[in-house]
Amino acid sequence: MKLFNLDSPLMQALSRVADIMLLNVLTFICCIPIVTAGASFTAMHYMCLKMVRNEETYLVRGFFKSFKENFGQATVIWLIQLVVFFILGYDFFIMYSSEEGLNIVLQVLIFIVTILALLTSSFVYPVLARFVNTVPRTIKNALFVSIMQLPKAILNIILSAVPIFLALYLPQVIPLVLFFGFALPAYLHAKLYNKFFKKLEDRVMEEMGPAEPVADPDAEDERI
Repeated sequence: MKLFNLDSPLMQALSRVADIMLLNVLTFICCIPIVTAGASFTAMHYMCLKMVRNEETYLVRGFFKSFKENFGQATVIWLIQLVVFFILGYDFFIMYSSEEGLNIVLQVLIFIVTILALLTSSFVYPVLARFVNTVPRTIKNALFVSIMQLPKAILNIILSAVPIFLALYLPQVIPLVLFFGFALPAYLHAKLYNKFFKKLEDRVMEEMGPAEPVADPDAEDERI
């Protein structure tokens, strides 16, 4: 039956679901040491963009290729995120648990910083996975991209939060979260920002000029 041909829409959809499931499991396992979570998220976004663009590659090999290439910067960014959100979490704890509360100006400032931190986080790993830059410039560019793509950044924050709320309030769906909770939101997010990233890539490539051929394509850093 044509329905079960390898090239049929059904089989392609099932193949994509299997890829997302495998990518989610890889991401989850590589997040377990905690300190490696940043590199794991970067590799996940790298592969999600590959899948959205239908760029054929071996998923596991591609994942660990990006994991290795971006480990240092991704870890620094991840640690910065942990510190920032820990401080913000403590500020919110003081804000709502203290009888005296905080000055209204401080409360507004905390909310603004929280919003900026969430927006930056929504794009920092996709930006790191695709573009070569310093850590400060990567964070700055992620904030810039999130503002330029504000509705998509907000939607990504919501998509990323849904599995967390499901796991907290509907424990029976935890197995689904373990298989799809990281990679599915990232895949949907990649579909949203793909066209915008393509425009950025074309602009950067025009500024850089033609690239020299690489002897070993598998060893090539595909970021620009």
